[in-house]
Amino acid sequence: MPIPASWDFLPEIPPESIPSPPIPKKWGHTYVSITGSNGEGEEIPLTGFEGPYWPNIFMQAGATGLDLPPMEVRSDTSPNLDGSMYRSTRAAAREIMLPLFLYGIDRYTVRRLKRQLIQALSPLNGPCVLKIQESGLPPRFLTCWYKDGLQGDESEENAGFRWMRYGIQLTAMDPWYYGESFHVAEWTFGTGAPFLKPASSLFPITVSEGLISRPDFPVTNPGDTAAWPIWKIEGPVRKFRLSHGKRAFGIDGNDKDVIPGGTTLTVDTRPGHKTLMDDTGKNYWPLLDKRPALWPLPAGRSQIGVDLVPGSTNARLRLTIRPRFETY
Repeated sequence: MPIPASWDFLPEIPPESIPSPPIPKKWGHTYVSITGSNGEGEEIPLTGFEGPYWPNIFMQAGATGLDLPPMEVRSDTSPNLDGSMYRSTRAAAREIMLPLFLYGIDRYTVRRLKRQLIQALSPLNGPCVLKIQESGLPPRFLTCWYKDGLQGDESEENAGFRWMRYGIQLTAMDPWYYGESFHVAEWTFGTGAPFLKPASSLFPITVSEGLISRPDFPVTNPGDTAAWPIWKIEGPVRKFRLSHGKRAFGIDGNDKDVIPGGTTLTVDTRPGHKTLMDDTGKNYWPLLDKRPALWPLPAGRSQIGVDLVPGSTNARLRLTIRPRFETY
């Protein structure tokens, strides 16, 4: 049975303003390079056509391991409960694969490129530094060790008279990218100084003698994860204590200067370093208070506690970090 229908319908009402499509932002090509000898060798571009021999070494599509590093999630199981209980998470070493193509104008050129690449990646010369820079953004650096891929394959699919193809495998023991510049905050403590030093920028801050003990100095870590500070304390200083939350470390010198005038104590909290030494070579580890914690600075804005008693003249405290990033 046919269904009766009406031809009557409401006409579509056009919108008051026609929506405009989004305009894509202009973005240049990503620059990638690798530098051997612990970053002190010759920088080899992998995405540009620079150098006396065209087109040089360049990276093909298919690179892996350049974004978030692998994570190890630890948990405990219970014989009487379903599932597991979360314990902790740590970033594991990052495994990277770079497909590289060497193409020269003659056999001499491709042999030169091959030897240059092997010398830069050989772990006998130390780690290599991978540099990645997006258009208009600061570069990111990743320290890597060569693992595999440069043994050579003379098959028809992987090598020719003037070209070669490699799949380079690298391991980043430290899986975090590092920025190029350091982020620095500085405070000066002493008698008769104004609270805020008149300047065009917030840092360095100058604090008067009556305000040298505060739990809420604002600092910013622009990275994606915690960074380990390097502190420089310029004497004379009778005692100091640096804290973040419940973690703190310091030295109580009682009535005498623990850091003499004209001497600078460097407190390096980075893993693998962990040193407290002044510019004369004196080790300050035995002088630390009980149960010290050389704490990292978390990502984003936070507040730190500074308790510092200067000696007879001005003392200076300098905070330096190198931000760490999850990806480029």
